[in-house]
Amino acid sequence: MNPAATPITVARGDGIGPEIMEATLQILEAAGARLAIEEIEIGEKVYEKGHTAGITPDAWDSLRRTKVFLKAPITTPQGGGFKSLNVTVRKTLGMYANVRPCVSYHPFVSTKHPVMDVIIVRENEEDTYAGIEHQQTDEVTQCLKLISRPGCERICRYAFEYARANNRRKVTCFSKDNIMKLTDGLFHKVFDEVAAEYSDIENEHWIVDIGAAKMAASPEVFDLIVMPNLYGDILSDVAAQITGSVGLAGSANIGDGIAMFEAIHGSAPRRAGQNLANPSGLLQGAIMMLVHLGQPEVAENVHNAWLKTIEDGIHTYDIFSEEHSKQKVGTSEFAAAVSERVGQKPQTLKSVTYRKEGSGAIEVQITPTTPAEKAIVGVDVFIHKLGIAPEDLGAKLQAVSGNGLKIKMITNRGVKVWPDGFPETFCTDHWRCRFVAETEGQPVQHTQIVSLLSRVAEADLDFIKTENLCTLNGERAYSLGQGE
Repeated sequence: MNPAATPITVARGDGIGPEIMEATLQILEAAGARLAIEEIEIGEKVYEKGHTAGITPDAWDSLRRTKVFLKAPITTPQGGGFKSLNVTVRKTLGMYANVRPCVSYHPFVSTKHPVMDVIIVRENEEDTYAGIEHQQTDEVTQCLKLISRPGCERICRYAFEYARANNRRKVTCFSKDNIMKLTDGLFHKVFDEVAAEYSDIENEHWIVDIGAAKMAASPEVFDLIVMPNLYGDILSDVAAQITGSVGLAGSANIGDGIAMFEAIHGSAPRRAGQNLANPSGLLQGAIMMLVHLGQPEVAENVHNAWLKTIEDGIHTYDIFSEEHSKQKVGTSEFAAAVSERVGQKPQTLKSVTYRKEGSGAIEVQITPTTPAEKAIVGVDVFIHKLGIAPEDLGAKLQAVSGNGLKIKMITNRGVKVWPDGFPETFCTDHWRCRFVAETEGQPVQHTQIVSLLSRVAEADLDFIKTENLCTLNGERAYSLGQGE
Protein backbone atom coordinates (compact mmCIF):
# COMPACT_ATOMS: atom_id res chain seq x y z
CA MET A 1 0.00 0.00 0.00
CA ASN A 2 1.18 3.48 -0.84
CA PRO A 3 1.94 5.13 2.53
CA ALA A 4 0.63 8.44 1.15
CA ALA A 5 -2.69 6.85 0.20
CA THR A 6 -5.84 8.22 1.84
CA PRO A 7 -8.29 5.67 3.27
CA ILE A 8 -11.77 5.81 1.74
CA THR A 9 -14.84 3.60 2.02
CA VAL A 10 -16.35 2.32 -1.23
CA ALA A 11 -19.76 0.70 -1.80
CA ARG A 12 -20.53 -0.81 -5.20
CA GLY A 13 -24.28 -0.59 -4.68
CA ASP A 14 -27.11 -2.18 -6.64
CA GLY A 15 -28.35 -2.29 -10.23
CA ILE A 16 -25.81 -0.55 -12.44
CA GLY A 17 -23.81 0.39 -9.34
CA PRO A 18 -21.12 -2.32 -9.53
CA GLU A 19 -20.44 -1.60 -13.21
CA ILE A 20 -20.11 2.16 -12.90
CA MET A 21 -18.06 1.84 -9.71
CA GLU A 22 -15.64 -0.53 -11.43
CA ALA A 23 -15.32 1.93 -14.32
CA THR A 24 -14.78 4.86 -11.96
CA LEU A 25 -12.11 3.10 -9.90
CA GLN A 26 -10.32 2.06 -13.11
CA ILE A 27 -10.10 5.70 -14.22
CA LEU A 28 -8.94 6.89 -10.79
CA GLU A 29 -6.20 4.26 -10.76
CA ALA A 30 -5.07 5.26 -14.28
CA ALA A 31 -4.81 8.88 -13.10
CA GLY A 32 -2.69 7.97 -10.08
CA ALA A 33 -5.21 8.67 -7.32
CA ARG A 34 -3.66 7.91 -3.93
CA LEU A 35 -6.42 5.88 -2.29
CA ALA A 36 -6.54 3.04 0.23
CA ILE A 37 -9.94 1.45 -0.38
CA GLU A 38 -12.12 -0.31 2.19
CA GLU A 39 -15.18 -1.93 0.63
CA ILE A 40 -18.53 -2.34 2.37
CA GLU A 41 -21.83 -3.86 1.31
CA ILE A 42 -24.95 -1.71 1.49
CA GLY A 43 -28.35 -1.61 -0.13
CA GLU A 44 -30.70 -4.28 -1.40
CA LYS A 45 -28.90 -7.38 -0.10
CA VAL A 46 -28.47 -5.76 3.31
CA TYR A 47 -32.15 -4.76 3.43
CA GLU A 48 -33.06 -8.38 2.62
CA LYS A 49 -31.02 -9.56 5.62
CA GLY A 50 -33.27 -7.57 7.94
CA HIS A 51 -31.37 -4.30 8.27
CA THR A 52 -34.15 -1.78 7.62
CA ALA A 53 -31.73 1.10 6.98
CA GLY A 54 -29.74 -0.89 4.40
CA ILE A 55 -26.44 -0.71 6.29
CA THR A 56 -24.73 -2.91 8.91
CA PRO A 57 -22.83 -1.91 12.08
CA ASP A 58 -19.51 -2.96 10.46
CA ALA A 59 -20.18 -0.62 7.55
CA TRP A 60 -20.86 2.23 9.95
CA ASP A 61 -17.50 1.50 11.59
CA SER A 62 -15.72 1.85 8.24
CA LEU A 63 -17.45 5.15 7.42
CA ARG A 64 -16.60 6.61 10.82
CA ARG A 65 -13.00 5.45 10.45
CA THR A 66 -12.22 6.68 6.92
CA LYS A 67 -14.65 9.64 6.96
CA VAL A 68 -14.84 9.55 3.14
CA PHE A 69 -17.50 7.53 1.31
CA LEU A 70 -17.62 6.91 -2.45
CA LYS A 71 -21.04 5.35 -2.98
CA ALA A 72 -22.68 3.85 -6.05
CA PRO A 73 -26.50 4.01 -6.34
CA ILE A 74 -28.57 1.54 -4.33
CA THR A 75 -32.06 0.08 -4.60
CA THR A 76 -34.46 0.63 -1.69
CA PRO A 77 -37.10 -2.14 -1.55
CA GLN A 78 -40.69 -1.13 -2.23
CA GLY A 79 -43.14 -1.01 0.65
CA GLY A 80 -43.14 0.40 4.14
CA GLY A 81 -40.57 -0.23 6.81
CA PHE A 82 -37.48 0.52 4.72
CA LYS A 83 -35.65 3.81 5.31
CA SER A 84 -33.72 5.73 2.65
CA LEU A 85 -30.03 4.90 3.11
CA ASN A 86 -28.97 8.22 1.58
CA VAL A 87 -31.00 10.23 4.08
CA THR A 88 -29.91 7.97 6.95
CA VAL A 89 -26.20 8.34 6.20
CA ARG A 90 -26.38 12.09 5.56
CA LYS A 91 -28.26 12.87 8.75
CA THR A 92 -26.60 10.33 11.06
CA LEU A 93 -23.12 11.58 10.14
CA GLY A 94 -24.06 15.27 9.99
CA MET A 95 -23.49 15.85 6.25
CA TYR A 96 -25.23 19.20 6.20
CA ALA A 97 -24.24 20.44 2.72
CA ASN A 98 -25.19 18.88 -0.60
CA VAL A 99 -23.20 20.26 -3.55
CA ARG A 100 -24.22 19.61 -7.17
CA PRO A 101 -22.39 21.20 -10.10
CA CYS A 102 -24.69 21.46 -13.14
CA VAL A 103 -22.72 22.13 -16.33
CA SER A 104 -23.64 22.01 -20.02
CA TYR A 105 -21.28 20.35 -22.52
CA HIS A 106 -22.47 22.00 -25.71
CA PRO A 107 -22.27 21.09 -28.55
CA PHE A 108 -21.36 17.50 -27.65
CA VAL A 109 -24.36 16.89 -25.35
CA SER A 110 -27.71 18.27 -26.52
CA THR A 111 -29.06 21.10 -24.37
CA LYS A 112 -31.16 24.24 -24.73
CA HIS A 113 -28.70 26.06 -22.44
CA PRO A 114 -25.21 25.85 -23.99
CA VAL A 115 -23.42 28.10 -21.48
CA MET A 116 -24.95 26.81 -18.24
CA ASP A 117 -22.53 26.40 -15.33
CA VAL A 118 -24.41 26.53 -12.01
CA ILE A 119 -23.56 25.11 -8.58
CA ILE A 120 -26.52 24.14 -6.37
CA VAL A 121 -25.74 24.11 -2.64
CA ARG A 122 -28.59 22.52 -0.70
CA GLU A 123 -29.08 22.35 3.06
CA ASN A 124 -29.17 18.62 3.74
CA GLU A 125 -30.61 17.96 7.21
CA GLU A 126 -33.50 20.26 8.13
CA ASP A 127 -36.71 21.61 6.59
CA THR A 128 -39.55 19.15 5.97
CA TYR A 129 -36.88 16.44 5.60
CA ALA A 130 -36.77 16.21 9.38
CA GLY A 131 -39.51 13.68 8.64
CA ILE A 132 -41.75 14.70 11.55
CA GLU A 133 -45.30 14.00 10.40
CA HIS A 134 -48.58 13.28 12.14
CA GLN A 135 -52.20 12.50 11.43
CA GLN A 136 -54.44 13.22 14.40
CA THR A 137 -57.76 13.87 12.68
CA ASP A 138 -59.73 12.08 9.96
CA GLU A 139 -59.10 14.70 7.32
CA VAL A 140 -55.74 16.38 7.93
CA THR A 141 -52.09 15.30 7.90
CA GLN A 142 -49.22 17.57 8.86
CA CYS A 143 -45.47 17.82 8.35
CA LEU A 144 -43.29 19.90 10.64
CA LYS A 145 -40.85 22.23 8.86
CA LEU A 146 -37.78 22.83 11.02
CA ILE A 147 -35.33 25.61 10.13
CA SER A 148 -32.63 26.47 12.69
CA ARG A 149 -30.34 29.45 12.88
CA PRO A 150 -27.19 27.28 13.16
CA GLY A 151 -28.36 25.20 10.19
CA CYS A 152 -28.96 28.33 8.10
CA GLU A 153 -25.64 29.90 9.02
CA ARG A 154 -23.68 26.73 8.37
CA ILE A 155 -25.07 26.16 4.86
CA CYS A 156 -24.91 29.84 3.87
CA ARG A 157 -21.35 30.20 5.14
CA TYR A 158 -20.38 26.99 3.34
CA ALA A 159 -21.87 28.37 0.10
CA PHE A 160 -19.74 31.53 0.30
CA GLU A 161 -16.61 29.60 1.27
CA TYR A 162 -17.17 27.21 -1.63
CA ALA A 163 -17.68 30.15 -3.98
CA ARG A 164 -14.45 31.76 -2.81
CA ALA A 165 -12.48 28.50 -3.10
CA ASN A 166 -13.80 27.84 -6.61
CA ASN A 167 -13.65 31.35 -8.07
CA ARG A 168 -17.41 31.83 -8.18
CA ARG A 169 -18.46 35.45 -8.51
CA LYS A 170 -22.02 35.42 -7.13
CA VAL A 171 -24.12 33.55 -4.55
CA THR A 172 -27.91 33.58 -4.89
CA CYS A 173 -30.37 32.57 -2.18
CA PHE A 174 -33.77 31.06 -3.04
CA SER A 175 -36.50 31.03 -0.37
CA LYS A 176 -40.25 31.53 0.02
CA ASP A 177 -40.16 34.08 2.81
CA ASN A 178 -43.06 36.09 1.42
CA ILE A 179 -45.29 33.25 2.70
CA MET A 180 -43.24 31.38 5.35
CA LYS A 181 -42.01 34.48 7.12
CA LEU A 182 -40.49 32.74 10.14
CA THR A 183 -38.86 29.62 8.65
CA ASP A 184 -37.83 30.79 5.19
CA GLY A 185 -37.61 34.28 6.65
CA LEU A 186 -34.86 33.06 8.98
CA PHE A 187 -32.99 31.43 6.08
CA HIS A 188 -33.07 34.70 4.10
CA LYS A 189 -32.14 36.81 7.12
CA VAL A 190 -29.12 34.64 7.97
CA PHE A 191 -28.08 34.59 4.31
CA ASP A 192 -27.98 38.40 4.32
CA GLU A 193 -25.99 38.45 7.57
CA VAL A 194 -23.41 36.01 6.21
CA ALA A 195 -23.24 37.71 2.80
CA ALA A 196 -22.22 40.97 4.47
CA GLU A 197 -18.95 39.27 5.53
CA TYR A 198 -18.01 38.39 1.92
CA SER A 199 -17.65 41.73 0.18
CA ASP A 200 -15.64 40.10 -2.63
CA ILE A 201 -18.64 38.00 -3.71
CA GLU A 202 -21.86 39.40 -5.16
CA ASN A 203 -25.06 38.25 -3.47
CA GLU A 204 -28.79 38.34 -4.24
CA HIS A 205 -32.08 36.79 -3.17
CA TRP A 206 -34.96 35.44 -5.27
CA ILE A 207 -38.36 34.12 -4.23
CA VAL A 208 -38.03 30.44 -5.10
CA ASP A 209 -40.90 30.18 -7.59
CA ILE A 210 -39.79 33.00 -9.87
CA GLY A 211 -36.16 32.08 -9.23
CA ALA A 212 -36.83 28.54 -10.42
CA ALA A 213 -38.55 29.87 -13.52
CA LYS A 214 -35.61 32.16 -14.25
CA MET A 215 -33.15 29.30 -13.72
CA ALA A 216 -35.05 27.10 -16.16
CA ALA A 217 -35.20 29.86 -18.78
CA SER A 218 -31.87 31.66 -18.30
CA PRO A 219 -29.53 29.63 -16.06
CA GLU A 220 -26.53 31.62 -17.26
CA VAL A 221 -27.54 34.52 -14.98
CA PHE A 222 -26.82 32.36 -11.92
CA ASP A 223 -23.49 31.14 -10.59
CA LEU A 224 -24.04 29.42 -7.22
CA ILE A 225 -27.50 29.02 -5.67
CA VAL A 226 -28.03 28.11 -2.00
CA MET A 227 -31.41 26.80 -0.82
CA PRO A 228 -33.22 25.04 2.00
CA ASN A 229 -33.54 21.29 1.72
CA LEU A 230 -36.80 20.70 -0.18
CA TYR A 231 -36.28 23.40 -2.82
CA GLY A 232 -32.69 22.31 -3.25
CA ASP A 233 -33.63 18.67 -3.76
CA ILE A 234 -36.14 19.50 -6.48
CA LEU A 235 -34.25 22.23 -8.28
CA SER A 236 -30.87 20.49 -8.29
CA ASP A 237 -32.46 17.68 -10.33
CA VAL A 238 -34.10 20.23 -12.62
CA ALA A 239 -30.80 22.05 -13.06
CA ALA A 240 -28.94 18.82 -13.83
CA GLN A 241 -31.53 17.75 -16.39
CA ILE A 242 -31.57 21.02 -18.32
CA THR A 243 -27.81 20.79 -18.80
CA GLY A 244 -28.57 17.81 -21.01
CA SER A 245 -28.65 14.78 -18.72
CA VAL A 246 -29.07 13.94 -15.04
CA GLY A 247 -26.74 11.05 -15.76
CA LEU A 248 -23.71 13.36 -16.06
CA ALA A 249 -24.05 14.99 -12.64
CA GLY A 250 -22.18 14.13 -9.47
CA SER A 251 -22.92 15.10 -5.91
CA ALA A 252 -20.99 15.78 -2.71
CA ASN A 253 -22.46 15.55 0.79
CA ILE A 254 -20.27 17.45 3.23
CA GLY A 255 -20.14 17.43 7.03
CA ASP A 256 -17.64 18.44 9.67
CA GLY A 257 -14.71 16.17 8.82
CA ILE A 258 -16.78 13.61 6.88
CA ALA A 259 -18.13 13.43 3.33
CA MET A 260 -19.99 11.21 0.87
CA PHE A 261 -19.67 11.39 -2.93
CA GLU A 262 -22.08 9.87 -5.42
CA ALA A 263 -23.98 10.20 -8.68
CA ILE A 264 -27.37 11.89 -8.43
CA HIS A 265 -29.18 9.22 -10.46
CA GLY A 266 -30.60 5.94 -9.21
CA SER A 267 -29.61 2.30 -9.56
CA ALA A 268 -31.49 1.70 -12.85
CA PRO A 269 -31.89 -2.08 -12.34
CA ARG A 270 -33.32 -2.54 -15.85
CA ARG A 271 -29.91 -1.57 -17.28
CA ALA A 272 -27.86 -3.68 -14.89
CA GLY A 273 -25.37 -6.22 -16.22
CA GLN A 274 -25.60 -5.04 -19.82
CA ASN A 275 -22.44 -2.89 -20.06
CA LEU A 276 -24.65 0.07 -21.03
CA ALA A 277 -24.60 2.46 -18.07
CA ASN A 278 -22.84 5.80 -18.19
CA PRO A 279 -20.37 6.07 -15.27
CA SER A 280 -20.01 9.85 -15.67
CA GLY A 281 -22.19 10.89 -12.71
CA LEU A 282 -20.26 8.73 -10.26
CA LEU A 283 -16.98 9.81 -11.83
CA GLN A 284 -17.94 13.47 -11.33
CA GLY A 285 -18.62 12.68 -7.67
CA ALA A 286 -15.20 11.01 -7.45
CA ILE A 287 -13.56 14.11 -8.94
CA MET A 288 -15.15 16.20 -6.18
CA MET A 289 -13.84 13.62 -3.69
CA LEU A 290 -10.27 14.04 -4.98
CA VAL A 291 -10.45 17.81 -4.49
CA HIS A 292 -11.85 17.25 -0.99
CA LEU A 293 -8.94 14.90 -0.22
CA GLY A 294 -6.35 17.47 -1.30
CA GLN A 295 -5.45 15.74 -4.58
CA PRO A 296 -6.42 18.54 -6.99
CA GLU A 297 -3.82 17.59 -9.59
CA VAL A 298 -5.35 14.11 -9.93
CA ALA A 299 -8.88 15.58 -10.03
CA GLU A 300 -7.75 17.92 -12.79
CA ASN A 301 -6.28 15.08 -14.86
CA VAL A 302 -9.40 12.93 -14.49
CA HIS A 303 -11.78 15.77 -15.26
CA ASN A 304 -9.89 16.94 -18.35
CA ALA A 305 -9.57 13.37 -19.63
CA TRP A 306 -13.32 12.96 -19.26
CA LEU A 307 -13.98 16.25 -21.08
CA LYS A 308 -11.65 15.14 -23.89
CA THR A 309 -13.56 11.86 -24.19
CA ILE A 310 -16.90 13.68 -24.42
CA GLU A 311 -15.39 16.10 -26.93
CA ASP A 312 -14.04 13.25 -29.03
CA GLY A 313 -17.58 11.94 -29.43
CA ILE A 314 -17.08 8.71 -27.49
CA HIS A 315 -20.48 8.43 -25.83
CA THR A 316 -22.62 5.90 -24.01
CA TYR A 317 -26.14 5.26 -25.31
CA ASP A 318 -27.85 7.83 -23.06
CA ILE A 319 -26.12 10.84 -24.64
CA PHE A 320 -25.37 9.35 -28.06
CA SER A 321 -26.65 11.32 -31.06
CA GLU A 322 -26.01 10.97 -34.79
CA GLU A 323 -25.17 14.67 -34.95
CA HIS A 324 -22.55 14.95 -32.21
CA SER A 325 -21.33 11.41 -31.42
CA LYS A 326 -18.67 9.43 -33.25
CA GLN A 327 -18.74 6.13 -31.38
CA LYS A 328 -21.34 4.48 -29.14
CA VAL A 329 -19.59 2.57 -26.37
CA GLY A 330 -20.46 0.60 -23.27
CA THR A 331 -19.50 1.23 -19.67
CA SER A 332 -16.13 -0.51 -19.75
CA GLU A 333 -15.16 0.92 -23.14
CA PHE A 334 -15.99 4.43 -21.95
CA ALA A 335 -13.81 3.91 -18.87
CA ALA A 336 -10.96 2.72 -21.07
CA ALA A 337 -11.33 5.76 -23.32
CA VAL A 338 -11.14 8.17 -20.37
CA SER A 339 -8.18 6.29 -18.91
CA GLU A 340 -6.31 6.52 -22.22
CA ARG A 341 -6.78 10.31 -22.25
CA VAL A 342 -5.35 11.00 -18.80
CA GLY A 343 -2.88 13.84 -19.30
CA GLN A 344 -4.81 15.30 -22.27
CA LYS A 345 -7.01 18.39 -22.30
CA PRO A 346 -10.09 19.25 -24.35
CA GLN A 347 -9.78 21.69 -27.26
CA THR A 348 -13.35 22.99 -27.60
CA LEU A 349 -14.73 22.48 -24.12
CA LYS A 350 -13.11 24.58 -21.44
CA SER A 351 -10.39 22.68 -19.61
CA VAL A 352 -10.53 22.49 -15.82
CA THR A 353 -7.96 23.84 -13.38
CA TYR A 354 -8.28 23.17 -9.66
CA ARG A 355 -6.59 25.51 -7.24
CA LYS A 356 -3.61 23.81 -5.63
CA GLU A 357 -3.21 26.15 -2.66
CA GLY A 358 -5.96 25.74 -0.12
CA SER A 359 -7.58 22.78 -1.86
CA GLY A 360 -9.19 20.13 0.29
CA ALA A 361 -12.08 20.08 2.71
CA ILE A 362 -13.89 23.37 3.36
CA GLU A 363 -14.46 24.07 7.03
CA VAL A 364 -16.88 26.60 8.46
CA GLN A 365 -17.42 28.00 11.94
CA ILE A 366 -20.84 29.07 13.17
CA THR A 367 -21.66 31.79 15.67
CA PRO A 368 -22.58 30.56 19.18
CA THR A 369 -26.23 31.18 20.05
CA THR A 370 -26.98 33.91 22.58
CA PRO A 371 -30.15 32.95 24.47
CA ALA A 372 -33.01 35.40 23.95
CA GLU A 373 -35.36 36.70 26.62
CA LYS A 374 -38.48 34.60 26.03
CA ALA A 375 -41.99 35.30 27.24
CA ILE A 376 -45.15 33.24 26.64
CA VAL A 377 -48.04 35.50 25.61
CA GLY A 378 -50.62 32.92 24.57
CA VAL A 379 -51.20 29.44 23.24
CA ASP A 380 -52.61 27.84 20.10
CA VAL A 381 -54.73 24.82 21.00
CA PHE A 382 -55.41 22.50 18.06
CA ILE A 383 -58.74 20.68 18.26
CA HIS A 384 -60.15 17.73 16.33
CA LYS A 385 -63.85 18.27 15.71
CA LEU A 386 -65.78 17.06 12.67
CA GLY A 387 -68.92 18.79 11.41
CA ILE A 388 -69.06 21.77 13.78
CA ALA A 389 -69.72 25.32 12.64
CA PRO A 390 -67.02 27.88 13.50
CA GLU A 391 -69.46 30.00 15.52
CA ASP A 392 -70.52 27.00 17.59
CA LEU A 393 -66.92 26.08 18.32
CA GLY A 394 -66.24 29.72 19.20
CA ALA A 395 -69.08 29.67 21.71
CA LYS A 396 -67.73 26.51 23.36
CA LEU A 397 -64.26 28.05 23.63
CA GLN A 398 -65.60 31.30 25.05
CA ALA A 399 -67.20 29.19 27.76
CA VAL A 400 -63.85 27.62 28.74
CA SER A 401 -61.94 30.92 28.69
CA GLY A 402 -60.82 32.26 32.04
CA ASN A 403 -57.98 32.14 34.54
CA GLY A 404 -56.21 34.89 32.60
CA LEU A 405 -56.73 33.40 29.10
CA LYS A 406 -59.36 34.23 26.47
CA ILE A 407 -60.12 32.86 23.03
CA LYS A 408 -59.08 35.38 20.36
CA MET A 409 -59.34 33.58 17.04
CA ILE A 410 -60.07 30.26 15.34
CA THR A 411 -58.46 29.32 12.05
CA ASN A 412 -58.95 26.35 9.75
CA ARG A 413 -56.02 25.44 7.48
CA GLY A 414 -54.53 28.81 8.47
CA VAL A 415 -57.53 31.00 7.53
CA LYS A 416 -59.45 32.88 10.22
CA VAL A 417 -63.00 31.54 10.46
CA TRP A 418 -64.03 33.01 13.82
CA PRO A 419 -64.89 35.71 14.72
CA ASP A 420 -66.21 37.37 11.57
CA GLY A 421 -65.42 34.47 9.25
CA PHE A 422 -66.87 34.03 5.78
CA PRO A 423 -69.35 31.23 5.02
CA GLU A 424 -67.50 30.55 1.74
CA THR A 425 -64.39 29.32 3.59
CA PHE A 426 -64.13 25.53 3.44
CA CYS A 427 -63.37 23.93 6.79
CA THR A 428 -61.93 20.53 7.76
CA ASP A 429 -61.89 18.81 11.16
CA HIS A 430 -58.59 20.43 12.24
CA TRP A 431 -59.00 23.74 14.13
CA ARG A 432 -56.37 26.10 15.50
CA CYS A 433 -57.78 27.97 18.49
CA ARG A 434 -55.70 30.93 19.64
CA PHE A 435 -55.87 31.93 23.29
CA VAL A 436 -54.13 35.09 24.55
CA ALA A 437 -53.77 36.85 27.88
CA GLU A 438 -56.94 38.57 29.08
CA THR A 439 -54.78 41.57 29.95
CA GLU A 440 -52.69 42.51 26.92
CA GLY A 441 -48.96 42.24 27.61
CA GLN A 442 -49.44 40.04 30.66
CA PRO A 443 -47.15 36.97 30.62
CA VAL A 444 -48.86 33.60 30.46
CA GLN A 445 -47.75 30.82 32.80
CA HIS A 446 -47.53 27.11 32.02
CA THR A 447 -49.98 26.41 34.85
CA GLN A 448 -52.59 28.58 33.10
CA ILE A 449 -52.18 26.55 29.90
CA VAL A 450 -52.50 23.25 31.76
CA SER A 451 -55.66 24.53 33.47
CA LEU A 452 -57.08 25.66 30.12
CA LEU A 453 -56.50 22.21 28.58
CA SER A 454 -58.35 20.60 31.48
CA ARG A 455 -61.36 22.84 30.82
CA VAL A 456 -61.19 22.10 27.07
CA ALA A 457 -61.23 18.36 27.79
CA GLU A 458 -64.14 18.76 30.25
CA ALA A 459 -66.08 20.49 27.44
CA ASP A 460 -65.74 17.25 25.42
CA LEU A 461 -63.33 18.84 22.94
CA ASP A 462 -60.42 16.69 21.68
CA PHE A 463 -57.25 18.78 21.82
CA ILE A 464 -54.48 17.17 19.76
CA LYS A 465 -51.55 19.49 20.31
CA THR A 466 -50.54 22.94 21.53
CA GLU A 467 -48.04 25.54 20.37
CA ASN A 468 -47.00 28.25 22.80
CA LEU A 469 -47.05 31.80 21.47
CA CYS A 470 -43.81 33.49 22.44
CA THR A 471 -41.94 36.72 22.12
CA LEU A 472 -38.15 36.66 21.86
CA ASN A 473 -36.43 39.83 23.03
CA GLY A 474 -39.82 41.51 22.77
CA GLU A 475 -40.42 40.54 19.11
CA ARG A 476 -43.38 38.38 18.08
CA ALA A 477 -42.13 34.86 17.33
CA TYR A 478 -45.24 33.32 15.79
CA SER A 479 -47.24 33.87 12.63
CA LEU A 480 -50.54 35.69 12.44
CA GLY A 481 -53.56 33.87 11.07
CA GLN A 482 -54.56 34.63 7.51
CA GLY A 483 -57.13 37.39 8.05
CA GLU A 484 -56.10 38.05 11.67
